[in-house]
Amino acid sequence: MQTTDYMNILILGSGGREHTFAWKIAQSPLCDSLYVAPGNSGTTEIAQNIDIKVTDFEAIKTVVLANKINMVVVGPEDPLVEGIHDFFLNDTLLKHVSVIGPQKAAAELEGSKEFAKEFLYRHNIPTAAYQSFNASNVEEGYTFLETLKPPYVLKADGLAAGKGVLILNDLNEAKAELKSMLVDAKFGMASAKVVIEEFLDGIELSCFVLTDGKHYKILPTAKDYKRIGEGDTGLNTGGMGAVSPVPFATESFLDKIEERVVKPTIEGLQKDNLPYKGFVFIGLIKVGDDPKVIEYNVRMGDPETEVVLPRLKTDLVEIFKAISEERLDEINLELDERAATTVMLVSGGYPEAYEKGKEISGLENISDSLVFHAGATIKNEKVVTSGGRVMAITSFGNTYEEAIKKSYQNINKLHFDKMYYRQDIGFDL
Repeated sequence: MQTTDYMNILILGSGGREHTFAWKIAQSPLCDSLYVAPGNSGTTEIAQNIDIKVTDFEAIKTVVLANKINMVVVGPEDPLVEGIHDFFLNDTLLKHVSVIGPQKAAAELEGSKEFAKEFLYRHNIPTAAYQSFNASNVEEGYTFLETLKPPYVLKADGLAAGKGVLILNDLNEAKAELKSMLVDAKFGMASAKVVIEEFLDGIELSCFVLTDGKHYKILPTAKDYKRIGEGDTGLNTGGMGAVSPVPFATESFLDKIEERVVKPTIEGLQKDNLPYKGFVFIGLIKVGDDPKVIEYNVRMGDPETEVVLPRLKTDLVEIFKAISEERLDEINLELDERAATTVMLVSGGYPEAYEKGKEISGLENISDSLVFHAGATIKNEKVVTSGGRVMAITSFGNTYEEAIKKSYQNINKLHFDKMYYRQDIGFDL
């Protein structure tokens, strides 16, 4: 860490999560210059966008040195799984730069479903029963499926951009899909190995933890809505909306999460010598009154970031600085007690084929909500769509009903061709 108090900060990524990080970091008196690579139309207004790929480590190095960057905040999982933190530590010109995100060995918690399951079992953290298979023992996979009750859960071991999990009710269909993943490489290399696990019936939520490798702080819980259709129907997406806090997460349930999941996770990282500085995103399911872990991610979720970070009153750069200096225990997290809700606006056709380049109008009319740009960019001085998930509209309220109403009122002021959003976020609470 350099001695200056003011920091030049680079955020890697281009989604709603990264715009939210930029919005929060830009508020810090400790932030001198802020850069986002590659960024989007939202980050343009508060930071300098730099058009490079998040996995092009040499290009990132050039940017870091040219702009005297003191801290790199990694948004998405790919650079972490590919070892960006290690790349910095192993380079004499870069090793003084703080990187917020785990080293490669620890990023395997998201990079490999099997690695994550073995970690959970080793540290006695509650999760679904499982076995993993590859092309050479696909017949054993069929046999294991026969021992389970439907529905059957098949997970591609590697990163498949959130698409590699199948939940099937029919045994023969599950066997056919297992063959398609392992033998026909349905998800390419990501499904060279497949984890089959028992289906857990309950309600899902996300728990976000910050750690410096020794200490931890738990951020507010959130619940996101993954499916494209109303009532949680249709295809899976990257997330159509989110609420925070989660109304059903009572104090006693949160205590169980901390005791049974968070503490053994952070202790497990130390025991297994997995160096970790950053966010641990724990996907949980509440089965009866007990939390079980579905998966780990090694970064913040999207769109959960858009509801969780706005509720954080503490300076985010202060927190990141404490993480890099291993003194997170000194930080006191101050939270906004109000509820926050986020609704995602998406391109027509998403999560399948969709058109880009649609002009977005009405942004200047938004009041009393935060707009986080995701798949949006600037073309000929106009904001246009550039991705499937285009924008997140976040609002506060004394109840989540009040907050959600505000988000929908503001969405009515926005328009782009074939704009779609779910009108039932929070419906199940």
